Amino acid sequence: MNVLVTGATGFLGRALIDRLSKAAIHHVKGSVRKLGTEAVGSNHTVAVGDLSVATDWNEALKGVEVVVHLAARAHVLDAGDDQSEFNRVNVEGALNLAEQALKSGVKRFVFISSIGVNGAYTEGCGFDELSPNAPHAIYAESKRKAEELLWELVSGSSMELVIIRPPLVYAAHAPGNFQRLLKLVASGIPLPFAMTNNKRSMVSLGNLTEFIGLCIDHPAAANELFLISDGDDVSTKDIVELLADGMGRRAKLFPLPAPIAYVCSFMLGKTSLYTQLFRSLVIDSSKARRLLGWVPQQSSSVALKEAGLRYRSERSV
Repeated sequence: MNVLVTGATGFLGRALIDRLSKAAIHHVKGSVRKLGTEAVGSNHTVAVGDLSVATDWNEALKGVEVVVHLAARAHVLDAGDDQSEFNRVNVEGALNLAEQALKSGVKRFVFISSIGVNGAYTEGCGFDELSPNAPHAIYAESKRKAEELLWELVSGSSMELVIIRPPLVYAAHAPGNFQRLLKLVASGIPLPFAMTNNKRSMVSLGNLTEFIGLCIDHPAAANELFLISDGDDVSTKDIVELLADGMGRRAKLFPLPAPIAYVCSFMLGKTSLYTQLFRSLVIDSSKARRLLGWVPQQSSSVALKEAGLRYRSERSV
């Protein structure tokens, strides 16, 4: 098939295009904001400018049968950031692309959403595809709204929709908080997770790109929502120890009771960071295994050690 991957130069976009190109099953095209930022492995790259309701996708969609929409406004920490900017890119921009894809005859639209649509943490039962939506952040709310409008658009149409909600996606070169955690582990600074026994579902970059590739043409994926993860949940303490093990060092941990950690995070205005590090977020990804026969290539324990190893080796060059 001819596949368009948006956000082709991003963390996930580069990895997905590289995987699809090496598999040599599909013809891959990547979209970027401007030329000069070529997508690794892409047979063809098209510049589309900023993502919005006014973006012209005509050139990018020529001959395309499947769109994998990765491009989005991600978590931005600027104080002035508001819901309208996330809506402009993540809602209006996504819907505009899907409308043009439908008109051009695209057969399937794969939309990468976020587990944040369900919420920031779990208590008791984990999230699955039947769990209610309860976004706690403006980024997650924009993804929820985009999902809703995309379902309305494809209802009764010839274009199939696949929505994937991943949790934290990690690798040695992952951006954001995971990259900061890698740096802290590598520095040898003692970290306050010796008593942390939470459970976190995550998905490695390799497992996620493999699953997206499966959703491009698997018949049973049509018009389905999938929550995915590596399948084995780990605590923050486990994560730090596995990363350190991969780096060839021993993790330095000290105990900090969760209530004290929460008070400290509240005083610093970092309660979202407390949620990520001390609370649980568990995903039931059995639907992907049952319906598509998907089996993650790596467990979290193996992939986290590999991330630590690669992080160390890349910085020793």
